[in-house]
Amino acid sequence: MRLTKNRKAALAKYEQGKAYPLSDATQVVKNITTTKFDASVDIDVRLGVDPRQSNQMVRGVATLPHGTGKTVRVLVLCTPDKEQEAKDAGADHVGLDDYIDKIQNGWLDIDIIITMPAVMAKLGKLGKILGPRNLMPNPKSGTVTTDIGKAVGEVKAGKIDFKVDKSGIIHASIGKVSFEANKLSENAAELIQTLQKLKPSSAKGIYFKSIYLSSTMSPGVNVDVKSIPGI
Repeated sequence: MRLTKNRKAALAKYEQGKAYPLSDATQVVKNITTTKFDASVDIDVRLGVDPRQSNQMVRGVATLPHGTGKTVRVLVLCTPDKEQEAKDAGADHVGLDDYIDKIQNGWLDIDIIITMPAVMAKLGKLGKILGPRNLMPNPKSGTVTTDIGKAVGEVKAGKIDFKVDKSGIIHASIGKVSFEANKLSENAAELIQTLQKLKPSSAKGIYFKSIYLSSTMSPGVNVDVKSIPGI
C-alpha cells in the first residue's frame, strides 16, 4: 500500500517497534496525529486469555479519571417514579414504552441505555436490535440498576464498558488528542489496572501480551507494559 505524505511524516516522528513508557507513548500519539479534528485516542490490549472459554471471558467497567472527551447520549428506560431522578442526573432521553416503540421503528440516536431490573423483561423483544450494537443493558456493566441517578452520573463522568473480543483483545477509547499527555496516561493506567484486577485465575502464562495506543488515523505506538504502575 502506498504511504501518504502525512503517514510518512508520522512514521518519521517515532521509532517503530520500540516499546515506549506509557507517559512517552501518549505524547508520541499526540505528536504523530495530523487530523484537523480532535481525534479520539484508543487503546488496544491483547490479553493472554481464550475468550472461547467462559471462565476466561474478561468484561467489566472502568471510570476514567479524566473522562473520554466524548458527549455520551444516555437513554434511561424506567418507571415513572424514576424519571425525574434520571433527568436530574443528566440523562438525554427518559421514558419507557414510547422509546421501546421508537427503537423498534429504527431510532438509535444513543450511545448507552440504562434501565431497571423490573423493566428488563420489556427489553427482551429488542435483543436482536440492541445486541449487535452493544446497546443491551447488562447488570455486569452497571446499566441495569435501581440507582438510576448514580448510573447516569458515572456514565456522563467517564465510565466505560469493555469486553474482550474473540481475538483476546480489549478495545477502548481513553480520551482525545487535545487532552494533556499526562491525562491520557492516567486514563490508560486506570483501564489497565482494572484489567489486572479482572485477570481470570484460569489464565496461564503472560496476561498482558501487548498494549498499543493510537489516535483515529495514526499508526499504533507500542507501550512498555512494565512502565505501568501496579502491573
